[in-house]
Amino acid sequence: MGKPTTSPQTVKGQKCALVCECTASESVNGKDNLPFLNAVLKNPVCKLYRFPTSDNKWMRIREQMSESILSFHIPKELISLHIKEDLCRNQELKELGELSPHWDNLRKNVLTHCDQMVNMYQDILTELSKETGSSFKSSSSKGEKTLEFVPVNLHLQRMHVHSPHLKDALYDVITVGAPAAHFQGFKNGGLRKLLHRFEMERRNTGYQFIYYSPENTAKAKEVLSNINHLQPLIATHADLLLNSASQRSPDSLKNSLRMLSEKTELFVHAFKDQLVRSALLALYTARPGGVLKKPPSPKNSTEDSCPQDPPPPVRRQDSIPHHSDYDEEEWDRVWANVGKSLNCIIAMVDKLIGRDGGSEGAGGGSKDGEKDPSLVDPTITHPREDWYEQLYPLILTLKDCMGEVVNRAKQSLTFVLLQELAYSLPQCLMLTLRRDIVFSQALAGLVCGFIIKLHTSLHDPGFLQQLHTVGLIVQYEGLLSTYSDEIGMLEDMAVGISDLKKVAFKIIEAKSNDVLPVITGRREHYVVEVKLPARMFEALPLQIKEGQLLHVYPVLFNVGINEQQTLAERFGDVSLQESINQENFELLKEYYTIFMEKMPPDYISHFQEQNDLKGLLENLHQNIQAKKRKNVEIMWLAATICRKLNGIRFTCCKSAKDRTSMSVTLEQCSILRDEHQLHKDFFIRALDCMRREGCRIENVLKNVRCRKYAFNMLQLMAFPKYYRPPEGTYGKADT
Repeated sequence: MGKPTTSPQTVKGQKCALVCECTASESVNGKDNLPFLNAVLKNPVCKLYRFPTSDNKWMRIREQMSESILSFHIPKELISLHIKEDLCRNQELKELGELSPHWDNLRKNVLTHCDQMVNMYQDILTELSKETGSSFKSSSSKGEKTLEFVPVNLHLQRMHVHSPHLKDALYDVITVGAPAAHFQGFKNGGLRKLLHRFEMERRNTGYQFIYYSPENTAKAKEVLSNINHLQPLIATHADLLLNSASQRSPDSLKNSLRMLSEKTELFVHAFKDQLVRSALLALYTARPGGVLKKPPSPKNSTEDSCPQDPPPPVRRQDSIPHHSDYDEEEWDRVWANVGKSLNCIIAMVDKLIGRDGGSEGAGGGSKDGEKDPSLVDPTITHPREDWYEQLYPLILTLKDCMGEVVNRAKQSLTFVLLQELAYSLPQCLMLTLRRDIVFSQALAGLVCGFIIKLHTSLHDPGFLQQLHTVGLIVQYEGLLSTYSDEIGMLEDMAVGISDLKKVAFKIIEAKSNDVLPVITGRREHYVVEVKLPARMFEALPLQIKEGQLLHVYPVLFNVGINEQQTLAERFGDVSLQESINQENFELLKEYYTIFMEKMPPDYISHFQEQNDLKGLLENLHQNIQAKKRKNVEIMWLAATICRKLNGIRFTCCKSAKDRTSMSVTLEQCSILRDEHQLHKDFFIRALDCMRREGCRIENVLKNVRCRKYAFNMLQLMAFPKYYRPPEGTYGKADT
């Protein structure tokens, strides 16, 4: 158990608490998980207590606080992805083709700045790579440039309760400094304000640029990503089809065709968007003289052999001028040729394997691929001829048509991205940098929380079903004030947490001892691959084992509690906090609705018997609407709802050191009182004991090398009830 660090305290002749320090960390669900947790969690601090229950028995509590190696691993993964994405974008800008002098000068200017940004990211990654084995960034380091992407003071705070009447219970909270760009500073506000201002200025710009909404810019990035993903896949499946043809295997041929059809239809569908057409026209106007140089038509064009009426013209974007000499229908013809050439392949496969039905029998069917004898010249087929020779020219045509579409679409959508970058340099790129920094800090915490929650609940079938059916709620408790620099921190934090909606998780089987997660994707969509040992992976539901993406629903509720919040409430503005809480309540309510709709009826009926979630949600809404000063009831209700929904809990203040320590210890003692029958006369004593002797005072020590919470008397007077530390544990100076 370890050696006691303090003698048992006696109050009114009765032992209040026994505080011991432990060196051994704790397994989540037995010894099977310990190797994995040891790879993720580092430097645990453990404390043991015992407190009396309402019936004068003893409960035992184990408190544990651990760092995570993910604090540095996730930022390094993410920065590597950013570098790869930005290098690809820069190359696409260079390959945009010939532009008029105005646009060409803008492109050169953009590329200069973009290359500088890539170099900066590479330098940061080099510095982070030197931090081998690091798992902790102290609050005193939050302003260091080389550590900008690393979360501040990230820890798992765990309470394991063993009570005489109830089964053992675990309560986890991830504590971390509010995701914010401290090195960049907050003189002009945080991301929420900066992004809004930037968008308003872009919207009102003159004719030098073409305005695309943030949604259209994001759509352009999405389509470009889909192109880069699908084109090589289609080429691979086309080659597999030819390989099946050379083996004259009907079953293999049908399977290969089905895969080719599915990927090609996804490819074609990616271009069914007005944005591509308007971007093509915009690029046309940017060419020298407004003349679009048409590349030669691909060989073996399918326009004669597979005639099809082009789709009706789509109305162009208002901000793009119309040119009467621009042939908008030409794109429709080029784009439709991909579908036509696929139809020709489907028809040929049906002929080769002797099927009389439509193309659905062989290829799963293209939407335009109903069997038509005119699609393929009957003279080109003969039973004695080689299948490979029959399909090869059609596959070549498909690849040529696809290459033509990719070339035009890539250039036009890259031109859309040029508009955003060219509008305001270097402001645009600095905003991207700030958003990347904040997101990196938020993602590191989220991945840590997800992995811990997964391992804690691996043997809970209801949780696993919820995970792949609905996803997980991720609730952030913010304690930032809406005054001075902390307004900017809260604005950063709100955007960073909202951006976590772009993240999905995928659980894969670990093939080696390396169990650290891997991140794939791009800025608008990330997938975090979490590795599990084979025995644990095999116990998962089939949907998860087959690679289904698992989604998270992040929500943030903030209540400022310090003396700066007192000033904001009396003389300043608290509308930011009110807006954030109201917006996130709607998101929480939306998750609850999805949860009730998608989970099985038998689970829901049992769930409703155990939880009054509807009442808790109504109470939370009333408290948010009440606009009461320092209404910490909002925090307690949101945390309770999160726990009852099997969610992941976070608590954040500026450094996750002082206010966070007051909050998590209060939460722990409140749980002991409400869920485990802590004797009512010992609530304050338990609270003081945890704050004086527990893990959180150790957190202060490792951050600022002293055992004093950074509160002065003015701050203590401003704190709500139960948020004040015991005598002798506080002093001045906050970091």
